[in-house]
Amino acid sequence: MKQILWINACARPNSRTRLLAQRVLEKLDGQVTERNLYQEKPSLLDWEQIEQRNRCVAAGELSAPLLQYAREFAAADEIVVAAPYWDLSFPAVLKAYFEHVTITGMTFRYSPEGIPIGLCRAKRLFYVTTAGGPIAGRNLGFDYVKALSEAFYGIPEVRCFQAENLDIQGMDADGILQQAIGALPEML
Repeated sequence: MKQILWINACARPNSRTRLLAQRVLEKLDGQVTERNLYQEKPSLLDWEQIEQRNRCVAAGELSAPLLQYAREFAAADEIVVAAPYWDLSFPAVLKAYFEHVTITGMTFRYSPEGIPIGLCRAKRLFYVTTAGGPIAGRNLGFDYVKALSEAFYGIPEVRCFQAENLDIQGMDADGILQQAIGALPEML
């Protein structure tokens, strides 16, 4: 059975991004593991944690608790990232999570020429976001996750599912969400 990792970076209890991500997850076939970042609160890495992490990887102690996020990420068959569109990007808690995931020797390694080579099993990553206003080609959050996924993790297919303009007066937010949900089967 496929292992699906759901990285939930939605702060609001009634998050529209979470709703859209749940619809994506319903279309996928596999066992879902959710990492709710606002509940788990991944720490900002300090120098001591980075040194500890490096020592664990060098010693082959990959079961260390500090490496949990990287282990899960590297082992997932498919990944769904749910992150609302904040300040042209995503919430800071997601950046903290990726700092825990991006580990040389676990999710990527360098070739002798210094080129990152992905070590992750996932063939697809789905980035799900919603925005109160227009995204208009400036989704720096998706651009960041796509670049990281392709260049470092070796995930060949990275797709964005989004619903935008949800808070603009006169727009039908429910209709926009339903249209995004309706388009999912053809996008998957």
